[in-house]
Amino acid sequence: MKIKKILTLCVLGLMTGGAPLSAQWQRVPTPNDTLQSVRRTANQGVALSIYAPEAKKVTIGGDIFPRQEAVRSESGVWTAVVPNVKDGLYRYHFVVDGVKVYDPIGETASETSAIMRLESTGDEFFAIKNVPHGAIAQRYYFSKSLNETRRMHIWTPPGYEKSAESLPVLYLIHGGGDTDNAWPTIGAAGFILDNLLAEGKIEPMIVVMPNGTIHTSSLEGEVPLFAKDLMNDIIPFIESNYRVIADKDHRALAGLSMGGLETLEAGLNNFRSFGYLWVLSSGWFADNKAVYEERGAYLKQIAEEFNKSVKVLAFTQGGPEDIAYNNCKAMLKLFDAAGIRYEYSEMPGGHSWYVWRHDLYNLAPRLFK
Repeated sequence: MKIKKILTLCVLGLMTGGAPLSAQWQRVPTPNDTLQSVRRTANQGVALSIYAPEAKKVTIGGDIFPRQEAVRSESGVWTAVVPNVKDGLYRYHFVVDGVKVYDPIGETASETSAIMRLESTGDEFFAIKNVPHGAIAQRYYFSKSLNETRRMHIWTPPGYEKSAESLPVLYLIHGGGDTDNAWPTIGAAGFILDNLLAEGKIEPMIVVMPNGTIHTSSLEGEVPLFAKDLMNDIIPFIESNYRVIADKDHRALAGLSMGGLETLEAGLNNFRSFGYLWVLSSGWFADNKAVYEERGAYLKQIAEEFNKSVKVLAFTQGGPEDIAYNNCKAMLKLFDAAGIRYEYSEMPGGHSWYVWRHDLYNLAPRLFK
């Protein structure tokens, strides 16, 4: 018996723009939920739309678009149609009441945000220091599971290009609303790993940061789809294209918030494939009795073999202010009842990258020992 679709039963992660939200938070649906901000129209035209119900005036601009006014619908969606646009790549933006706005639901919307770097001493664990730096590559692969080409980011340690050594792999997943670009940027994963390796605190490893976000018609389908992509496409791609040690003791899986749900989904259903599992700020809904009965029975079924197979199962939280806190605490009672061994830690900081950067810093030295 495998764990079934769980996304709607659990805490979500960061939504686009970085605002932490919980699946328990019931917001009123808006036209923005199903809006296609860029779409083809008849005669090779392009329609650009943005949901801005309080705006007084909206125009569009970009590489080939004239500063054209958009028209407001009764639903609050503004749309401008540009005729005769040839196939190609074009930059575009909206101007909402005089303010230049990037498409808030565009494919790379979460990657357009400015990032502040605040350092008091320059010696912070995430600082850019005078140490050998690894490489972070963008790799595209075709996912047979999803029938589409997808992207991932991969950190390799300094010297990997000239080495013949095979290395272990950590698969590190972001939260909801973000993409594979999150850990390398706001997560500072590359710099954290560079510094840890330079200080001799971690084993040389490859860190794969896949895209855990999959656009589906229903949210509950996203988590199991990613688990399928991970097991059937991402891991085989890495093990076919990089020098890695392809066994469970040299394979780790970690994820935050929604990525934590994906870690639970893939990790528990395929626990024989991983030696290390981290679940950061995540948990199943505490008030769904049917789900808890199913998960509890499954955990008891696998407990003995799980304890022998998985070296470290770790849960972390950002303290009581973490929106996943109560769900995680309730979920852990299932692991206790099943007799599954795990480690638990928390720190102040809530459901935030402040906490998750510390998680990477504190947990990475524990891997592959």
